[in-house]
Parts: sequence; structure tokens; C-alpha cells
Amino acid sequence: MISCLIADDQAMVREGFGALLAAQPGITVTGLAADGAEAVRLARQLRPSVVLMDVRMPVLDGLQATRELLKDHADQDGPKVLMLTTFDLDEYVYEALRAGASGFLLKDAPAAELTRAVRVVAAGDALLAPSVTRRLIADFAKRPPARGTVTATLGPPQSPLTPREEEVLTLIARGLSNAEISDTLVIAEQTTKTHVGRILMKLQLRDRAQAVVFAYESGLVTPGE
Repeated sequence: MISCLIADDQAMVREGFGALLAAQPGITVTGLAADGAEAVRLARQLRPSVVLMDVRMPVLDGLQATRELLKDHADQDGPKVLMLTTFDLDEYVYEALRAGASGFLLKDAPAAELTRAVRVVAAGDALLAPSVTRRLIADFAKRPPARGTVTATLGPPQSPLTPREEEVLTLIARGLSNAEISDTLVIAEQTTKTHVGRILMKLQLRDRAQAVVFAYESGLVTPGE
């Protein structure tokens, strides 16, 4: 069962999303929050699988709330944060990915896409909305790193990844799912999952979203590829 916490300062949005998700099999809504501070408090109390986090909220915005929440979980056992935004190039989305958010979704997305997004983020299997995500992250990668961001460099002899793992990371950064990576490299899907797990472990990343950010910031993948 996937448990969800919905944080949005608009009552109609959080209640509407809550009703939609609660009606889906395998998904339960455990809490609703009207601002970022309440979202952090409830997430710590309820321990949901996924937090749907609005970018712009009073008291504590979605970016600050994501940082505050995910600093409690350096490993991969914490909640997955799915950012909700009205604008597909919202400035906060870039920093949210750096802060550890697992993906983002436009508020005007179809109901089926919202449900799929929650399931995808909960499983950690693929980055959301590949066509939009690739454009967002490619544009994000052109921007200078935020102050304090450490940019890693791949490539021998410093790289902890094997050549095959670098191939897999490149395909992750291009938005491919495990199944698509397996087809591209002509390997079993279980082998792909093993490679992904090792990549996250070696690079000390929470999930695939951070792997995408790492791939762009390290120069392994460049915008437009």
C-alpha cells in the first residue's frame, strides 16, 4: 500500500488530489497539509511513502520543506517527494531536485498521470514525464551550481563506476525506464536493476532523480544529448 501526504495551500487542490488518489487501488491518503511546516511535521509523524509537495506555500515553501524533511533521511528509506508546480520551468524545481525531490508534476496534469506519478515515485523505478523532465533537467544543467554544491567528475581513474554502470547512468539521465535500458543494452531487466542499485550505492544517491542531476552536473551527459 502506498501512503500519501498532500501539501498544498489551496484547499480545493489538496482535497481534490486527496479524493482522487484515495479512490485508487493500492493508494491511501494519510494526511493533508496547508503549508510546508505542517507538511514536515505530518511527514515525520505519519511516515508516508510519498509526499506531494506544492512548490509555493506560506510559512515554509516546498523547497525549504523538502530540504528539512529529507535531511532526516540520508539513505533511501525516507519518503519520496513529488513536487507539484503550476509552471513547467519553475525556478524552485531545479533546486528541489538538488534538495532530493524524486520528481515533479504539473498541477494541470490529467488524473491518470497523477496516479501514475505517485506509483512511479513510490517504486523509484523511473523519472516522471520523460519528455518534460528531460527539457527541465537539461535546462537546469546549464545553470551554475548553487553555492555549496559539489560537482563530481566521472572518468578514470576517479570514477567509482564501471564502464557498464556509466552506460546505465547515461540512459537513466535520458529518462529511460529499467525496461527500456534493458532493451537498449540487450541485458536482463534484473541485471539493469542490479546496476541501478550499485550506481545509487556507489555515488551515495537517494534515487534516480538525484542520479540524473549527478549525470548532468558531472558532465557524463550534456544538455541536448
